[in-house]
Amino acid sequence: MARPSPGLLVSVGGGMGYPPQSMARVVVWEWLNEHGRWKPYSAAACHHIENVLKSDARGTVVLGQVEPQLVPYVIDLQSMHQFRQDTGTMRPVQRNFYDPSSAPGKGVVWEWENDNGSWTPYDMELCVSIQNAYEKQHPWLDLSSLGFSYLVDFDSMAQTNRQSQRRRRIRRRMDLAYPLIAGSIPKSQSWPVGASSGTPCSCQQCLLVHSTRAASNAILASQQRRRLYGEAGGTRGPGDKTAPTVRQSSTFAGTSLWSPVVNVAGGHHNNIAVGGGGNGKVEMSDLNFPCSSALVTLSANHTLMINGQNNLNRPGTQRIVVSTSRGAIPAGRVPALPVKNLSGSGSLHPALAGMTGILMCAAGLPVCLTRAPKPILHPPPVNKSDLKPVQGVNGIRRKTNKKHLRKGKNPEDVVRRYTEKIKVAPDEDCTICMERLITSSGYEGVLSHRGIKPELVGKLGKCSHVFHLLCLVAMYNNGNKDGSLQCPTCKAIYGEKTGTQPPGKMEYHIIPHSLPGYPESKTIRIVYDIPAGMQTVEHPNPGKKFTARGFPRHCYLPDNEKGRKVLKLLIMAWDRRLIFTIGTSSTTGESDTVVWNEIHHKTEFGSNLTGHGYPDPNYLDNVLTELSAQGVGEESLKD
Repeated sequence: MARPSPGLLVSVGGGMGYPPQSMARVVVWEWLNEHGRWKPYSAAACHHIENVLKSDARGTVVLGQVEPQLVPYVIDLQSMHQFRQDTGTMRPVQRNFYDPSSAPGKGVVWEWENDNGSWTPYDMELCVSIQNAYEKQHPWLDLSSLGFSYLVDFDSMAQTNRQSQRRRRIRRRMDLAYPLIAGSIPKSQSWPVGASSGTPCSCQQCLLVHSTRAASNAILASQQRRRLYGEAGGTRGPGDKTAPTVRQSSTFAGTSLWSPVVNVAGGHHNNIAVGGGGNGKVEMSDLNFPCSSALVTLSANHTLMINGQNNLNRPGTQRIVVSTSRGAIPAGRVPALPVKNLSGSGSLHPALAGMTGILMCAAGLPVCLTRAPKPILHPPPVNKSDLKPVQGVNGIRRKTNKKHLRKGKNPEDVVRRYTEKIKVAPDEDCTICMERLITSSGYEGVLSHRGIKPELVGKLGKCSHVFHLLCLVAMYNNGNKDGSLQCPTCKAIYGEKTGTQPPGKMEYHIIPHSLPGYPESKTIRIVYDIPAGMQTVEHPNPGKKFTARGFPRHCYLPDNEKGRKVLKLLIMAWDRRLIFTIGTSSTTGESDTVVWNEIHHKTEFGSNLTGHGYPDPNYLDNVLTELSAQGVGEESLKD
């Protein structure tokens, strides 16, 4: 479509937020991700949330009822938080409003192609701006004023990163329009709590909610009795004059578990200060308390300082960090909550920590919320002049092409080269055809080769495993036909194994930064780059295009003796086309794409949050074992 009008530099705030009370508007529910961005739910999910909201403003929305991929998630409408049932992760949600003529009102969705080849919707704020420019036939749109260094080109349907110049495809598609409502709207993003009219169900999540609610109410009731009747240690200290009156909880979220009624000094405050040692001071505004999956400890002076509502509503998974000193907590005032060993990586630990954090909020115990750490994928920027060659390694670049492999080996000659005929076959199964070795091969009549009869049996030279010779020929014909054999029983390799890696480029150099766990060493950076192309006869679907997602891929090794040894073997594996192959991605499920080929690489530079980074003291030994399994062992370096 021709777009003669000039491009557009978008201005912030175009038509979003809250319209006048008498106008109809489109409702979009959004959740806060770990980067502080509000991400929209789909139109179908928003219709479902609105339906639940109409029937019970304090209800729970089970998102899996409309979208199977959201089965673990529920939304608590009273606390305005999304809860993931298998990990305990909680995230804030909000109800946002847009003009009916904007993108969500028309069912227009703008998406960009991510590294995995799937499509990711833009934030609704961006989607509205992009659709507005598209309808006005602007040839391009600059998103820098919205905080994104991207230029959207409508003619090529691509976005370009202004800093890296990387281009990604974008697309516009039609979907279900978001729900349209009319009438009065709340003045704040948090939906007000209404009267509960629903009957609780018997699912495991609801049972967890109600059991947690009962436990918290018991704690709160105990505190209230102590304050009113002086039970269990009874009299208040001089600092308890402003202690809050605590109401019983009616939900599992932090908003209602701890609902103090306080005297706010000095006008409106956005901070909470709970003083220890008997001061009991509380200053607070009308805030929500998001209790997230957490590791819980108690501070030495029983003090909590959280300045500002934005600090309470920290994006992403939050951790409650506390140190363990109960000596400063008056006996009988706070129930003992033993919290141990909640820092593990299993899905149970975050859920337990989240529930414990909720109970501690209810008990009035001090809690400090901090951001969850983010993975550090790349090192600081490095000038080209600082890139150095790796000691003991020739060159800085390797290339492969389609003619690398030595093809055309006669199958019979290959089998004879690595086997010995045996006269008396053992009375056991051939692990290839699953027939007895004393009988003919299961490939009799299916495959025939001169000089190799179906009843002939041979033994592999190194491992001495026995097979029908015709079965070994069939196995070779079904493989890469590169002149090598691999024992199907023990995986021992005979000859030089090669793979089906598409053509590409491998670069390697030293950068002047250290990996976690290797402070005394610089870092070897490996860069793999493979373009998309066409599959050949050695690939799963000859003549069909294959994709190459996420390239160039950056990987890291420590620049020490063992790290340089691993690099040399990786170079050898690259030359033999063993690093990558074409198959189905285990991450995205996409077929006919370039995937790793059972040799693990570290792609996370400064952390190990994903499991693909450092520190990992066993990684170098593990990757040497994986290389050896591919026939690339340390003995190969001596040849």
